[in-house]
Amino acid sequence: MVSPRLVAKIEAEEPTLRLAVLIDADNAQAAVIEGLLAEIARFGEATVKRIYGDFTAPTSASWKKVLQQYAIKPIQQFAYTTGKNATDSTLIIDAMDLLYTRKFDGFCLITSDSDFTGLAMRLREEGLTVLGFGEKKTPDAFRNACHKFIFTEFLRPGATTEISVPDKKVESGQRLAHAPAISNTTDTKPPFPANFLLAALEQSSDDAGWAQLGTFGSYLTKLQPDFDSRLYGYKKLSDLVKAKKELFLTEERLAPGSTLKVLYLRAKQ
Repeated sequence: MVSPRLVAKIEAEEPTLRLAVLIDADNAQAAVIEGLLAEIARFGEATVKRIYGDFTAPTSASWKKVLQQYAIKPIQQFAYTTGKNATDSTLIIDAMDLLYTRKFDGFCLITSDSDFTGLAMRLREEGLTVLGFGEKKTPDAFRNACHKFIFTEFLRPGATTEISVPDKKVESGQRLAHAPAISNTTDTKPPFPANFLLAALEQSSDDAGWAQLGTFGSYLTKLQPDFDSRLYGYKKLSDLVKAKKELFLTEERLAPGSTLKVLYLRAKQ
């Protein structure tokens, strides 16, 4: 179930979440840091920012250059034994310590490692929002354990809104039968998931067939945490539904007791 706080954010409320940002330096690239923090700011405030790794190793040199600039606290973890990842254990222990302070509404886990699946599930059990950030190679297990998963390829400087993601098998009970078929090539945009979107819209609409954009967006996230309109060339979900005139009818309405307009949509008959 998607956190009510995340639903509120999807429905275009001001950022309200107090977030702990935990970065696995062994499985994340320093090139995405600016875009990453900007993306996190869409959901709330990064109250804690920590990164875990062996910063004496040459592979961490790129991270060392940006830690001070972005006020990220490094947690040094030496690699005691070849082939064993001590960084994972340190990050998980820290996350549980932060969890029990009860000061946070959610956690941002920046990693492409499925070893953090159990951590994400445990945080969700405590009613906290879990936002995952990782590369397209990230296994399904970790993606689906998060409330929302975002591909870090979108966050690189100069990144376009068109990337491909690995082929994914749709498991029973995990996604709708018409979830998008994802391309396995590195230069082909995945097919547009029209059937998936229409099925989700049917489930999230009222008796007249209309759905508020925020309600529709939150339902998409429940069904498929890594759904992102940027995969299909649209910066926002609202841009996508407005552009697909052959699929959707859209209408702006005044929100009750407000002068703000809210976007509604329904399937085109």
